[in-house]
Amino acid sequence: MAAKAIPGKVRRGRARRLRRSLPSGIASRLRVILHAALLAAAAFVAAPASAQTNDPNLTQKQLDCLDRTTSAGGCDKDGGARNSDATPGTATGGAVFLPALIVDLFPNPSAGAAPQTPANGTSSSNGSSNTPPPAPTPSGPVTVPQGLNLAEPPRAISGEFVPDEVLVTVEGNAGVVQQIANSFGLQVRSQRQSLLLGTTLVRFGITDGRPVGVVLAQLAADGRTQRREPNHIYSLQQAAGIVNYAFERIALDAKQASGENVRVAVIDTGIDDTNPALAGVIAGQYDAMPNVPIEKRDHGTSVDGLIAGVGPLEGMAPGAKIYHARAFEGGKSTMDVILSALDWAASHDVRIINMSFVGPKNDLLGTACRNARAAGIALVAAAGNNGPKAPYGYPAAFDSVIAVTATDAKDGLMPQANRGAYVFISAPGVEMVAPSGAGSDVVTGTSFAAAIVSGAIANLIHAAPDRSADDIEKALAATAKDLGPKGRDNDFGYGLLDITAAGAAKE
Repeated sequence: MAAKAIPGKVRRGRARRLRRSLPSGIASRLRVILHAALLAAAAFVAAPASAQTNDPNLTQKQLDCLDRTTSAGGCDKDGGARNSDATPGTATGGAVFLPALIVDLFPNPSAGAAPQTPANGTSSSNGSSNTPPPAPTPSGPVTVPQGLNLAEPPRAISGEFVPDEVLVTVEGNAGVVQQIANSFGLQVRSQRQSLLLGTTLVRFGITDGRPVGVVLAQLAADGRTQRREPNHIYSLQQAAGIVNYAFERIALDAKQASGENVRVAVIDTGIDDTNPALAGVIAGQYDAMPNVPIEKRDHGTSVDGLIAGVGPLEGMAPGAKIYHARAFEGGKSTMDVILSALDWAASHDVRIINMSFVGPKNDLLGTACRNARAAGIALVAAAGNNGPKAPYGYPAAFDSVIAVTATDAKDGLMPQANRGAYVFISAPGVEMVAPSGAGSDVVTGTSFAAAIVSGAIANLIHAAPDRSADDIEKALAATAKDLGPKGRDNDFGYGLLDITAAGAAKE
């Protein structure tokens, strides 16, 4: 009777016959090979493989069969489930698949280079000497680390923003900044110490196509990052002008108006400082985007002129000293550029900052505005020209900022104006003659209404230099001419600015 085969073993009699029939050297090598094979088989039995898959077609039974640590009952020899629901071609025992999440978070880099916003830079004229060190050059090729975790859910970001950048405040020096960049596969595009934020502000570039919301969620895992925000885009608030409205409609006697020696900062486009209306008006200039050629100068020239212009196009506060920061081109700017301009303005001991632009809410901008107001600076901003159903416009909607809407010659509200509880006060801003890059123009928009209010506040500060920003805001609210429903409303705020009454209001 033939001997019964025993799995995993070789019968001794057959082994002896093999040894006698083979040369001694070959037999020795065969014994080594057989021994190694037996050890490998034993190891495989002792340590079963555990498969990983994200195939949505697998049943729980099939998943159990793929995991050899569970009972093998009902499984075929390859680890698949023996039932009618098994899907041909699905994963077999020992197969390993990358989770789809890894692919979603780290897609292949795009073929073209991502657009970059200008690095924060500086330039000055007219006696201004505040020149921060140049921003560092962008870091080299970036390799995105695998396995980055989301410390919080990806953010849903409102408003327009730079699609391949994030702004982060960091506690640490340039070495720490580069370490963070390396850890998260980012490019350091600029970094500087922010006066108003009180920390290092870094503009990181995303070179692999990850969504901004995902990168912000990943950065939240690093305790060295303090605030993490999109690099939001902001727009100047100028509406299309209609002809023929006289500047004389402004409710202030030009013979009595004065903002002599009051420092007012304006963050806007470039200006035509050769315009006669700005002769002797500009005390200092700063270019927050020096790598971008200046093409448009009208908006900034009009705003400066309405505040402190001289000559036939006299502004609300002749004699005021304008510190002008160019931060817009083509009507657009980004959060990092605006923050740079705000820091420059705050460093020049200004009493008023005019911000005739609008964008989405951004925590970095909110912090800078809050700290500027705490330093005694009155902040004035355009409420926005995006219509009655538009979302709140920032920075105007921050509590520390006076939000200004625009009215016409008959005290009617500009139809394009934003509405909302954040609107604080109304001022003329429809069809007004103002200086521009071409000489003069008829302008309309909450941008220009904001300039009127900034000029009015300069008058109040000139008359009472010790008057605080908080007291001025209260006086404006208490003395405004009510235009809409009684009390403060979403259209006109507290009502139309009354400069004379505000000046006479008790502190």
